[in-house]
Amino acid sequence: MSLRRLVRWAVGAAVLVAVALAAVVAVRLAGGKSGGPVQTEKAPAEVIARGKYLAEAADCAACHTAPGGAPFAGGLAMASGFGTIYATNISPDPDNGIGRWTAADFWQALHDGTRRDGQPLYPAMPYTSYRGMTRADADAIYAYLMQLRPMKVANVRTQLDFPYDIRLGMMGWNLLFLSDSLPATSSGSSAAWQRGRYLVNVLGHCGECHTPRGILGQMELSRSLTGFALGRVAAPDITPSGLAARGWTAASLRTYLGRGIAGPDSAFAEMHQVVMLSTRNLTADDLAAMTTYLLGDSPPPPAPLPAGNPAAASAAGRGTYVALCAGCHGLDGKGVPNTVVALSGNSTLRQADARNLIVATLDGIRAENFPHRASLQAMPGFADKLSDEQAAALMNYLRATWGGQKPDVSAAAVRALR
Repeated sequence: MSLRRLVRWAVGAAVLVAVALAAVVAVRLAGGKSGGPVQTEKAPAEVIARGKYLAEAADCAACHTAPGGAPFAGGLAMASGFGTIYATNISPDPDNGIGRWTAADFWQALHDGTRRDGQPLYPAMPYTSYRGMTRADADAIYAYLMQLRPMKVANVRTQLDFPYDIRLGMMGWNLLFLSDSLPATSSGSSAAWQRGRYLVNVLGHCGECHTPRGILGQMELSRSLTGFALGRVAAPDITPSGLAARGWTAASLRTYLGRGIAGPDSAFAEMHQVVMLSTRNLTADDLAAMTTYLLGDSPPPPAPLPAGNPAAASAAGRGTYVALCAGCHGLDGKGVPNTVVALSGNSTLRQADARNLIVATLDGIRAENFPHRASLQAMPGFADKLSDEQAAALMNYLRATWGGQKPDVSAAAVRALR
C-alpha cells in the first residue's frame, strides 16, 4: 500500500470513528423516510419558468443526464480518487427519482447534503457550493423538476473503496469541510459583482472543478479557482490574475461564456458541455455579472503575449507541425474562423501546465457545435502517429511559438498522459 493511500485510509478511518455515535443517532432519525406519498407541485407558471432558468444556471443536466440517457434520469459515472460515483435520477419518478420528495427534502439535499432518507450525499453532488443557494431559488428549481416527465430509470449504485463506501462517514467530513459560504476570489462590491459571486460560487459551482482538492477530496478554499486536474484534463486557473495572464478581457470572457468561442480560446471537453447546457442560456446581464466577479470590479489588464521564440524549440517540432497541423491551422497559426481554432495567442498554449495541450494532441477533439450556428471541425488525435519524443517536440514548438511558454514538455510528461 502506498504511503499516500495509507494516509488517506488512516485519516478516513479516524473521521469515521469520530462520528460513530452521531452515525447511530442519524440512522435512528432516518428510519421510515424511504416511502411516503407521491408529491405534486402546482407552482405558478412564472415560478416554474424561473426554476428552469435556475436549473440551467446550476448546470443540473450536465451531471444528472448520462450520455444517450433520459433527461435528468441520472446514471453518469463520475470517477474520483476514491472510486466511482453515479449521478442519481432527479426526475419526478416516485420510485427512482424525487417524486416523493417535498420541497423541504430537496432543500435539505442542496443545503445540507442529506438525502430524504437521512443518508448523507457524497460531495460529487456539489452541495458544498449549493449551500449558499437561497431557499426561494431551491424551491423554484424543485417546482421546475417536478413538472418534468418522470423517468423510470433505476439508479446505479455508487462504488467507492473502503472506508469511503461507509456513507455515514460523510457526517464527519461535513463537520470538517462544509462551509456556509465560499471565499471571494476577486475584489468588488458592485451589484453586478455580488450577483456574479452568487452565479459563479453557488449556482454555477465553478469551484468544484477549478479549485484544488485535498487528500480527502475537500476543496482547498485558500486556493479557490486556481485550477485543478482531477482527471487527464485540467480545469485552469480562473482567478483574475490567472485569466489576465492568458490574455482574457471582460469582453472576450463574456463572449466565451455565452458562445463558447472567443478570441483566446474555444470550449472543449467538460467546459463545452457547461457552455451548451448552462451559461449560453443566461441573460446578458447575468453573463456580464459572472465576468465582473471573475475579473473583479477593476479587472487587471490582460498580459500581452510574449514574443514567440520558435528557435527555442527543435527543428523536428516545426517539421511535425508543418506535416500534420499546418494544413488546418496554417503556417501562421491563425486557423480558419468558424472551422479551425487559432493557435496564435491561444489560451491553452499560454498555460504554464501543458497537460491540456498534451491530451488534446494525443486524443484529438471531436467536432463541436456552438450557439449562433458556430462550429469547429474535429481535430484528429495523433497518439498513434507520434512517439513520446515527437509529440513533446511538437508541443514545445507550439508553446514557444504561440504561447510564450518555455519549451519544457518532456517525453515522460507525454507518456504519463497516454
